[in-house]
Order: sequence, then C-alpha cells, then structure tokens
Amino acid sequence: MRAAQGWDEIIERHLDRLRVERGLGNNSVQAYAHDLREFQQYCRGHEVEPAALEARVVSGYLETMARHGMAVASQRRHLASIRGLAREMAERGIIERDPAAAIKLRPHPRALPRTLGQPGLEMLLDAIDPKTLRGKRDRAMLELAYGCGLRVSELVGLTAGQVNPAERIVVVLGKGGKERIVPIGSAAVRALKHYLAAREQEARKKNRAARPSPVLFTSRLGRAMTRQGFFKALKGWAAGEPRLAWVSPHTLRHCFATHLLEGGADLRAVQEMLGHSDISTTQIYTHLSKSHLRKVHRRFHPRGARRAPS
Repeated sequence: MRAAQGWDEIIERHLDRLRVERGLGNNSVQAYAHDLREFQQYCRGHEVEPAALEARVVSGYLETMARHGMAVASQRRHLASIRGLAREMAERGIIERDPAAAIKLRPHPRALPRTLGQPGLEMLLDAIDPKTLRGKRDRAMLELAYGCGLRVSELVGLTAGQVNPAERIVVVLGKGGKERIVPIGSAAVRALKHYLAAREQEARKKNRAARPSPVLFTSRLGRAMTRQGFFKALKGWAAGEPRLAWVSPHTLRHCFATHLLEGGADLRAVQEMLGHSDISTTQIYTHLSKSHLRKVHRRFHPRGARRAPS
C-alpha cells in the first residue's frame, strides 16, 4: 500500500472516531481534518509512511511551519491534532510508541480577547437600518449573539423551536451536541419579535401558502444563514465606522462574558451560559474584568490614582 493511501485510511478512521466517540461537531472535525491533511502532505513529500512515524518527523513538520510564519498558537493546534492521531496509531499497533507525546512547544502568553464597551455596542447596533427586513434580522442576530453569548455556528443554526420568547430562554446546541439553556434579555426578545413579524409579513406578500421556515434566521433567498453570511453582514454594518472595523462575530460573545463578570456575575454561571466544558477557558475573562476593576479603583478611590494627593 502506498504511503498516501495508508495515511488517507488512517486519518479518515481517526476522524470518524472523533465524530462518533467524542461527539465532535462538523466544524471541529473539519478543523482536525485540515490540520492532519497538511501533516499528511508533509509526510508524503518526505516519503514517510505511517509505520515510520517518529518524533523527528513531527518536530521537522512544526519547524517547517514555523519557518513559513505559522504562529505559535497555530503550531500548538496542529500539534494537538497530530497527538490525537499518533495516540490512536499507537493504540492500533501501527507504530510501537506515540512519537508526539514528548514534543513540547515553547510557552506563549495567551492574548486577551478584545471587546467593545457599551458605547461601542450601541454604535454598532445604531448602524443597522431597522426599517428593512434584512436590518431587523441582523439586529435580532446581534442582540441574541451578545445577549446570550452564542457562538456563530450556534446562532445561525437556531430553529424556531429552540427559542421561547414567552419564557425568555433559548435552548442552545453547542459543541459535541451538548445542550444548554441560556436566558434571553428584553432587548433580544423585542428584536426577535420584530424580525419574525416582518418575515411573516414578507412571506404573505410573496406566497400566502408558503410555510414558515423552521430555521430562525434566513437569507433573502429563504435559505439558512451561514457563518460567512453573518460575518459579511456584520462587517457591512460596521464598515461606516472606522472604530468598529476590527469587530468580528465572536467579539459579541467576548462582550457577553466580559460585561457579565464586570457586573458581578458568578464565574461558574458564566461558564454554564457560554457552554465551556472547562472553567479554565472561562477564566481568561477574569483578566479583563480585573482590568476593569483597576480602572474603576483608579478613577474613584481618593488614593487610587497613580499620583495620590500629597
């Protein structure tokens, strides 16, 4: 069997295992597949068959990626993908021992997520034209993304049955199919009701017999919104204000967590609403809230300023 065929079979089996045994979603599996296909190309170019996988091969691959400008964070992600594959290869007896287990990358500080303050959020929301159906849809999406801390994939995948405006809750299907319940605020409920009413009115104009789409957020063609579609819509609204040019859909999730913690929310509660399986993932936002507390202290405490009064 040729090396490329051997790698193809092994990687596909590994991806299937991730789907079935670990319950990973399509986006996560696709990310693993992308990383492993790049590693496969490297092995193919160096004529490394699966049974000949050694630590020097993995190290050489990472060094090559580093020379090509890959960031340390991306190298770390690729190494995690290769470790999972190599561990399974060792378990199946394809190789004698796991060659990636002992490989470590240099530590690097994790960048703090950038967030918007309340004025910035209001500026972004005010940029949306609420007179059009598209504007009502995008306003509802932004309000839900920020008000509930949803991932973009969770937001665009919502169905009407997952949202209960009367009870003010949304049932979110997160990574690995894990379900969680998140409260919906008044602003998001209002925006959602306005959008659904406008969408129903538009549907009656075009075709009175048309059934409402089970998908909550749809494009102008009636299809489910995509992550790319929402990203494009958000960038379009932010384009008129240079101060918002850097904003991405995930920024709204960062704002959700940061503003809750700044307001005194419990870290465990924020973890639950974000759908983080490990609280260490949520703890990154405590660094942001501590920064906020320092600013408050410096501003309002009589001896909090850098140059205290004599």
